[in-house]
Amino acid sequence: MLDIRRMRPDELDDCAALYDRVVRATFTWFDDLGDQGAKFRREIEDEEVYVGLIDGRLVGLAAFYRPDSFLHSLYVDHDVHRRGVGSALMAHVEALSDGPVSLKVQTRNLRARQFYERRGLHAVEEGRDADQSQWVRMSR
Repeated sequence: MLDIRRMRPDELDDCAALYDRVVRATFTWFDDLGDQGAKFRREIEDEEVYVGLIDGRLVGLAAFYRPDSFLHSLYVDHDVHRRGVGSALMAHVEALSDGPVSLKVQTRNLRARQFYERRGLHAVEEGRDADQSQWVRMSR
């Protein structure tokens, strides 16, 4: 059974580890990803983090910056893809938002882009990060 709830402080290490694990498995085109767990900890300082658990096991997370209705991170362990975890996390965040949720996705992350497109989001902006990686901003 899937449960979605706000991250507890004692789950921060597990969330950072999940984030690191999924980033490394997904963003294979980057040469040096650095310490993704530390990056996660820095980036969520002003965000609400929601976790997805299956039978008590942390399998996904969503980091939401409420003032901008911005879904900053949505990561799901690869071994539970296609089990509704990402969709449930996204629906949870959208239910909390005061307006349409937007997000950025790496241009090369085709699986994620298709996931969001299937949920009715579309590209509204394109850009580059400081490391020159290309992204697409998506929204309804």
